[in-house]
Amino acid sequence: MAAAHVTEIERKFDVKDSVLLPPLQDLPGVDRVEGPVEHRLEAEYFDTEDLRLAAAQVTLRRRTGGEDAGWHLKLPSGPDERTEFHEPLGEASDGVPEPLLKLVRVHTRQRALGPVARLETRRIVHRLLNKKGAVLADVSDDQVQAEALKPEQTVQHWREWEIELVKGSRKLLDAGQDLLAAAGVRPSAHRSKLARALGRDPQETEDAAPQPKPKSPAADVVLAYLWEQVRELKAQDPLVRLDTSDAVHKMRVATRRMRSLLATYRKLLKDAEAVNSLRSELKWLAGVLGEARDAEVMHARLKDMIAEEPGELVMGPVLRRVDLELGADYQKAHTKVLESLDGRRYFRLLDALESLLAAPPLAPLASKPARKVIPRLIQRDVKRLRTAVLEATRHPAGTGDHPALHEARKDGKRLRYAAEAATPVNPKSAGQLADAAHRVQKVLGDHQDSVVTRDLLRRLGAEAFVQGENGFSYGRLHALEQSIALESEARFHREWKKFPSGSLTK
Repeated sequence: MAAAHVTEIERKFDVKDSVLLPPLQDLPGVDRVEGPVEHRLEAEYFDTEDLRLAAAQVTLRRRTGGEDAGWHLKLPSGPDERTEFHEPLGEASDGVPEPLLKLVRVHTRQRALGPVARLETRRIVHRLLNKKGAVLADVSDDQVQAEALKPEQTVQHWREWEIELVKGSRKLLDAGQDLLAAAGVRPSAHRSKLARALGRDPQETEDAAPQPKPKSPAADVVLAYLWEQVRELKAQDPLVRLDTSDAVHKMRVATRRMRSLLATYRKLLKDAEAVNSLRSELKWLAGVLGEARDAEVMHARLKDMIAEEPGELVMGPVLRRVDLELGADYQKAHTKVLESLDGRRYFRLLDALESLLAAPPLAPLASKPARKVIPRLIQRDVKRLRTAVLEATRHPAGTGDHPALHEARKDGKRLRYAAEAATPVNPKSAGQLADAAHRVQKVLGDHQDSVVTRDLLRRLGAEAFVQGENGFSYGRLHALEQSIALESEARFHREWKKFPSGSLTK
């Protein structure tokens, strides 16, 4: 069973002991202020020996006292925003609940979790209500006593204020910050109490990606894009485990982007064997995710097509058969995904990606200016795509399913990702090239989806016949899909005529 979760939107402020909380009733939308109410909170925070959760801005704690005693896991999800998962308090000896362990496994892998800090907080809460009595926000005045256990034992005391939205808007949050600023209070330099307790530098996180410019070394361009995709993969991991909408797709795209990147820019890395091995493992992960994604795409595609059909042309339990078939396919594939995400092969892949970012095996070419190196490497992908398209155009429009179209799609996707990575070199030209490659990829993607869906319809029609059902609708849908494929092929040829030269040096 998935852990219960909510979205937490809050801002923290460092406050001296002598400062008084300013009046809150004049904030926008606030009719009255309820409270104050005092709580005594005790929390124990958990992490790995090397503080991997703290590096990823993730907090995991067991807290007693207050209105929400229990286990809390907080994952970053945006500015001022975190997704908070709850599990019952239980006994301290029970350890971290398994539903929360699964959501941090992308960071912890097979490493043990243990206490890294203990905090005692005296909290005074002022509740902001509107005219209807709805709670807009909680303003907390916290006196914190913190004992860090890792990396060394230290004790700190500080005071901080928090404004946490309940049903209020960010406009209220901004107004609250302005009010506090007028009183001389500034936002906290730390994202969380735990970060402050551990003495973590506010910028000391795994998100410190390079910020490349045209004159930067070529390596910086590649590593920045790779860093971004690793971060995206890790962000999607817990969402895939929760079966959140579109998470499998986003995680799969991140793996494909990394694999394409390592192909286009492989000359910047000198350990060819390690790079090839990494690409092979990324292909494996994309394949595992792809089974679930393909079932998801086909299911949505066919449901839309059936919904658009006149009722008299849908003969028999067509939608029910599609739902059962593809629903079962997705569940089976998603179960395989979850098994893979808990496996050593996946953990080794994550370790390898982190190692590459931490100590990239750079070739001499990687130290040369990006504006000179990157365009030449991208031009190879442009040439590769043009060769694939030439092969596809040798087959007259109307043949529909020639494999050359699928190869052109894959080469278009590779060029798109390479151009995306090159944005710091020449934003305008790289953006135009990425967009053009994306259009080619999308048109041919529609074509490929049609090919796969027709295979499924042919099978479903045969199964329906065996079960004594009418197979007419499956044949009709198959014909419609064939028409879609032919139109996609024609659109591809039209789109290709507008394709840019591909040069980033202009």
